Amino acid sequence: MSENLKRLTDAGVSIWLDDISRERLRTGNLGALIRDKRVTGVTSNPTIFASALSKGDAYDAQIRDLAVRGVTVEEAVRAITTFDIRWAADVLRPVYDSTQGVDGRVSIEVDPRLARRTDATIAEARALWWLVDRPNLHIKIPATVEGLPAITQALSEGISVNVTLIFSLERYRQVMDAWLAGLEQAKANGHNLSGIESVASFFVSRVDTEIDARLDKIGTPEALELKGKAGVANARLAYAAFEEVVSSPRWQALRAAGAHPQRPLWASTGVKNPDYPDTLYVEQLVTAGIVNTMPEKTLDSAADHAKISGDTIRPFYQQAWDVMASLKQTGIDYDDVVRVLEEEGVQKFETSWNELLETVDAELRKA
Repeated sequence: MSENLKRLTDAGVSIWLDDISRERLRTGNLGALIRDKRVTGVTSNPTIFASALSKGDAYDAQIRDLAVRGVTVEEAVRAITTFDIRWAADVLRPVYDSTQGVDGRVSIEVDPRLARRTDATIAEARALWWLVDRPNLHIKIPATVEGLPAITQALSEGISVNVTLIFSLERYRQVMDAWLAGLEQAKANGHNLSGIESVASFFVSRVDTEIDARLDKIGTPEALELKGKAGVANARLAYAAFEEVVSSPRWQALRAAGAHPQRPLWASTGVKNPDYPDTLYVEQLVTAGIVNTMPEKTLDSAADHAKISGDTIRPFYQQAWDVMASLKQTGIDYDDVVRVLEEEGVQKFETSWNELLETVDAELRKA
């Protein structure tokens, strides 16, 4: 057991793995990570599934059966991905039980091509919730403008939600409002609020990648000095917004009815720039009651050499505001940055989904 990871979880951080594959499940690797590296949840996305399907032979038998049945490509993709999600949910069920349903969660994404269609996203969320049929499931819904009412509706029906692709502080506040509205409606609908879980996936490294490129173009010493600081500052201010919301009377009323908070989840925590410490987004974003979902490479690095030194978010709010003010003074248009990141995020997942469909189509034809 890594002492570094123990210190991280002792500080109140839940470690989730940002990866899933049939091979990982078949070999017992996920169970080993739960035991040895304190992993308490799993997230997936279309890119992860496309990568998993392109490696090895773990999916061959199921693909042969699907080919014999003559199912459509889209039906085959759903059969393959939900099989993995159910399996992972069963592996994580003891964690779910021991944490009273807070951790032990597995996420599956709605078809990213529906990100701009509210009704279709709601219908897809219902279908996936029914198809996977595990209480420790999270349905991932993107935080687009069109996704916000879908988040509220899903939660109101008792569906646990992982809100994904959050980049901006303003959108994050809208996400929290959608979450509170969903719980209020769920309560009115007679649902047990203690069984409805939600996390809000706030992306980190992609913010640095986009802003760093703009700082390089500006090229002044003041601009270059700010490289690698925006992602952490943005996330810290997101946590400040979270604290503000969970201190509100609106949330207190829901908590009294048994609701759990919508925990901030740090996503995109693999460092993209090799000049930065590979545990940057682990060490600098530690506080109680959050989730950090890591690629396995980042998890291994954190286990090996992360320096965990208490709360690295709440004491640094002013520093984060100073970074954002300096970025603005330097010429960085924050609103344009987060707009570009959301559009790119949706497009990247849609591209990966199409690649997944193409891969499965080719495998079905081969089988």
